[in-house]
Amino acid sequence: MPLTKDMQVVVGIATSGRPAILAELVRQLTHQTVRPTRIIISYAKPEDIAAIPQTLREMASVEFVTGHMGLPAQRNVILDRLDDEDIVLFFDDDFFPHPTYIARIIEAFHDNPNILGVTGNVLADGAKGPGLSIEEADRLNTNAGTSSVSKVEDAPNTYGCNMAFRCAAVKRLGARFDERLPLYAWYEDIDFSRSLLPHGRIVKAHGAQGVHLGNKTGKGSGLRLGYSQIINCIYLARKGTYPWSHAVKSAGRHLVINALKSLSPEPYIDRKGRLFGNLIGLGDLLKNRITPERAATLHSKKKAS
Repeated sequence: MPLTKDMQVVVGIATSGRPAILAELVRQLTHQTVRPTRIIISYAKPEDIAAIPQTLREMASVEFVTGHMGLPAQRNVILDRLDDEDIVLFFDDDFFPHPTYIARIIEAFHDNPNILGVTGNVLADGAKGPGLSIEEADRLNTNAGTSSVSKVEDAPNTYGCNMAFRCAAVKRLGARFDERLPLYAWYEDIDFSRSLLPHGRIVKAHGAQGVHLGNKTGKGSGLRLGYSQIINCIYLARKGTYPWSHAVKSAGRHLVINALKSLSPEPYIDRKGRLFGNLIGLGDLLKNRITPERAATLHSKKKAS
């Protein structure tokens, strides 16, 4: 169904361990050219939201919810609180959108009634390096061009740090984040968005711009992530939301990268932990034990991204 330009947008943020960054994100959301109707923050511990002052909570129409810890579970709590809004927009707690981000998302949905999901244009992704600061994100957003504002192109899936969906379609199809993908999860965004793909378009809106800090706090161990890099791909391929060709390539690529880089690892990544997790995952594959939730039971002494 087509949506009007005055559609209601609810922003959902699942957060853990980044109180100061979260508070700044909420503050910046109040400066969007089109402000969200509501902001729903799903948190794991009280200290996760302690840095948001009461005045900002009221100004930004923030609603707090809590439940089981883990990204898919926390996002499902947000889905459970949707009312009559038109669009649900998920941000990572360290994604800083350009001031026109929500306006561009609304334009994409309004101009294309067959779109069910939209992901934006990440100007810089600190997840691929040591991470970015809020100041760097502000600079990049300030200097961002607008030449591709109207460009929308089909995408195979959304990127979890910034993704929006039609609430009516999510409710009608009963779409949920898979809670068998535990903790920080891995490819839960692919699974969720591709479950909608048979029913409508998933696109990238180049005009909806922002910066992903890729902050390293609030992440789990490299061991657990390494396990998920192998098992989650195969689990989702069996489930049917991730092509087998992509799953095998993804698992193999991460195994090779972690093996090579563990010889001279980056200071901000637990490469050896990831490699060990990869090997445990391969062992489970040989035993035909495809249990992504096992990642939550693995323990290592060192914590890194």
